[in-house]
Amino acid sequence: MKFLVIVQDLRVSGTSEGIVSRSFISYLRKTFPKSTIDVLYLRCHNGEDDLKLLPVNSLITYEISRKIPFFTRMLNKVYWRLFHYSLKDDHIQKQFKKKIQNKESESYNHIFVRSSGQEYETVLGLYGLKHLKKAIINFHDPYPVFWDTGSNMSLTNLELFRLKKMKEIVDTAGVCISPSQHLSKDLELLYGSNKKFYTLPHIFDIDVFNLNEITKLREKKVKVTITYHGSLQLGRDIDIVLDSYIYIINNNDFLKKNSEFVLRLKSNQYNRLKEKYKSIANIKILSAVSFLESLYEQKHQSDIIIILENKFDYSNILPGKVAVIAGINKRFLSVSPKDSEMRRLLEGTNYIAHSTNKDSIISKLEKLLSDVQDDKTFYSPIADYFCLNSFKLTINAFLNDE
Repeated sequence: MKFLVIVQDLRVSGTSEGIVSRSFISYLRKTFPKSTIDVLYLRCHNGEDDLKLLPVNSLITYEISRKIPFFTRMLNKVYWRLFHYSLKDDHIQKQFKKKIQNKESESYNHIFVRSSGQEYETVLGLYGLKHLKKAIINFHDPYPVFWDTGSNMSLTNLELFRLKKMKEIVDTAGVCISPSQHLSKDLELLYGSNKKFYTLPHIFDIDVFNLNEITKLREKKVKVTITYHGSLQLGRDIDIVLDSYIYIINNNDFLKKNSEFVLRLKSNQYNRLKEKYKSIANIKILSAVSFLESLYEQKHQSDIIIILENKFDYSNILPGKVAVIAGINKRFLSVSPKDSEMRRLLEGTNYIAHSTNKDSIISKLEKLLSDVQDDKTFYSPIADYFCLNSFKLTINAFLNDE
């Protein structure tokens, strides 16, 4: 069998999509060890991507510029309001389309297409191309952005035009997939499509990351360490988690002396949080580090990892870090909405708390802290869901149905 993977992000740090796309290629090789896997890498960012670690037959990289010509920018200020069509979008998508068009498709059995961010340039670059009929398109987030549950965008005619164009792509594509059952169902409804959206969860494979040069960044000096590594956009509220932790340690002398909550933040809320919690010695608010450094700290120093979702009633995404946490077999607490993919996976366990219910967070966090304090054995309740065997079953199901 012969595969082409069109991908936008293979960085080892900076975005979750780079991490899961690398892992996807690795799992694809492990599932089809004798197949040909070629990669077309349409890169439009800076950052380390350590491509030599990827188990592929060939990899071609093109640098795509996001710079919009001055005349196009000026004309677009009027054009999109009159015609509900963005010349800026069109300019960038044409750069992707040109590179995809030049790559022959006839010899491939399947073409996987993975985007990064919220613009879906690799997918939209397929519009009108014959590659589309063999394409297996991955939707990592809702598109257009208006339909993202964490978005505060208004519904405009431009968003409706984007929806219409993506619907045409969905209708023509060979297969559509997403990492979440909630998202798959929502996209089927959004695009009004009879096409089934398959669910292929994010995966993480440590084999495509080089951990040899990572040095220890900080010393673990207490019995119990809780960590949160990440950003705070799209409605995520870390304050309620920190306040819950403060309540717990104020009522437990052992944990007050023998626990810490370490945050590695990439957020414009860094200074606000540092000021708000500066009097709490147990809370350490630190700057973000690279993914590999973060992975080292979470693997070797964390006892409980916080997964933080939005504070709304609903979330249809699967956070990329969940697969990483499953892969390193660490205790975690997912602070998630009432209706979410994480709740679907974890309902009835001690690893899920409601994102706006402080009592729920306190109750679940206390239980996990007690388990760590008592040195109880832990096996991740989601390990099987993210394992290689599960990946093999799912990918063979939709390839055979294509």
